Amino acid sequence: MFFRSLTMFRFPVATDLSEIAQLLPAAALKPVGPLEMSSRGFVSPFGREETEQLFHGRDGWLWLAIGGQDKILPASVVADRLEEKLIAIERTEGRRAGGRERKRIKDDLLHEMLPGAMVKSSRTDLFLNTEHGVAFVDTTSRKSGEFVMSDIRGLLGSFPAMPLNAELAPRSILTGWLAGEPLPDGLALGEECKLEDPISGGAVVNCQHQELRSDEIDKHLEAGKQVTKLALVYQDALSFVLGDDLVVRKLRFLDGALDKLDNTDDDGMRAELDARFTLQTAEVGRLFAVLAAAFRISAAD
Repeated sequence: MFFRSLTMFRFPVATDLSEIAQLLPAAALKPVGPLEMSSRGFVSPFGREETEQLFHGRDGWLWLAIGGQDKILPASVVADRLEEKLIAIERTEGRRAGGRERKRIKDDLLHEMLPGAMVKSSRTDLFLNTEHGVAFVDTTSRKSGEFVMSDIRGLLGSFPAMPLNAELAPRSILTGWLAGEPLPDGLALGEECKLEDPISGGAVVNCQHQELRSDEIDKHLEAGKQVTKLALVYQDALSFVLGDDLVVRKLRFLDGALDKLDNTDDDGMRAELDARFTLQTAEVGRLFAVLAAAFRISAAD
């Protein structure tokens, strides 16, 4: 398991997470009930075979996973069944059902169909860095990340996590890097970017597999376009696309990082997952330190 994206939040370093191990069992994912649409709770980061250990941690890092089960009831299927019911009423009783009756019939249909509906499982992983107060959620969706923070808040009773607050405008910094301003130590340009006209409804240019320091790119910048996404490489260990929302997309761990896994002597799936956890937390922790300095990301109070 390797994270493929990072939506990050800050929380106060003084936040007490010492009771997580005791609180997690009561908040574990339960199978979705016959008449429920969804269920959500914590699952083991080590996979489905593990049912007892619902977290993993070392050296100031915690690894948690949120699981979900959702019933799949396509709206078109429900609408077709509802239409059949309404047509039957009109034919047998010679009348059209009113709004309240239609709603009642639809509710009855959902009640009938839910027990046999297919169930879709999902999982979202996150790392918590307790030393610096940073949460890393493996998602590109701010909304999904907020749901995860809410899950932890529900577990602990209080968890004042907030989205990243940059004192410097990310779009301005990214545009400057593409224009040739020095990048922070360890960072280099990749081969992808997105440029947008700052005027609402203006032109948008997507560049992929392209040398970013080029006359073509310079012309777009001279025309006033700004960078909203920029591919970067960090110390030959990570490649990613950073957005002006400070979400890390298309995260990949490169040979410079993966070679460190070859030096581990432990065998077994659990040992391999632990080694990947140690590797990832070290790399994303270093990356966050670079981004925090570059964009002056504030600590949580």
